[in-house]
Amino acid sequence: MKVYSRTDVGKKRTANQDAFFMGEFEGGAVFAVVCDGMGGAKGGNVASEKAATLISDYIVKSYSPKMNSTAIENLLRAAVDSANTEVYELAREDELYSGMGTTVVAALVIDNLAHIVHVGDSRAYLVGPSDIEKLTVDHSVVEAMVQSGEISKEEAKSHPKKNIITRAVGAESTVMCDYNIVLKPENSALLICTDGLSNCVEEADILKATLECSPSECADRLIELANNAGGPDNITAVLIY
Repeated sequence: MKVYSRTDVGKKRTANQDAFFMGEFEGGAVFAVVCDGMGGAKGGNVASEKAATLISDYIVKSYSPKMNSTAIENLLRAAVDSANTEVYELAREDELYSGMGTTVVAALVIDNLAHIVHVGDSRAYLVGPSDIEKLTVDHSVVEAMVQSGEISKEEAKSHPKKNIITRAVGAESTVMCDYNIVLKPENSALLICTDGLSNCVEEADILKATLECSPSECADRLIELANNAGGPDNITAVLIY
């Protein structure tokens, strides 16, 4: 497997509060972590960088090729819990960081299985030769409204509360993350990204870009599409082929 990544400040922000890490294990397994910070210029950056680093370090230290699916799920949940504790404690200890937090979406791909954990509204997509499937459900006010039938998916795209998330790493002493495991066909790509991409680029356009671009060019193309749509937020895209 190959991993390609790109992050960009966008066209409206002066600092990039997204952070990501990725790595590879012997045997071909790969992982990637994407975070989108919140809580002020300094706090958001610190939260995302710290969480991405902590989660990546936890995965590197704890993963073993002998693990079964249950063990991998426990590993990923524990990695997020560990990061949540440290970010939360840092926010409590230093007033500069009060209220900071971060989204996270992390994927560990082993053979043809993708293990995914997430908190907040950063997303994972499976992009195949003919379709694209969103693998995560946003932890956001607007997503809850969609799920309850209060608004439609189309209305959610322009809703004034679309950027308000209901869960974040470091925002509280504990955090609940979602986990799922999906089959990743050989001719597909796993995309994990921040809302700077998903809020600006339609799923059909993500699919088209993935089909038209080479793996090494696709992340650049996705960033370009988001910036062409105004680039109102930081943009991060990581693709696992």
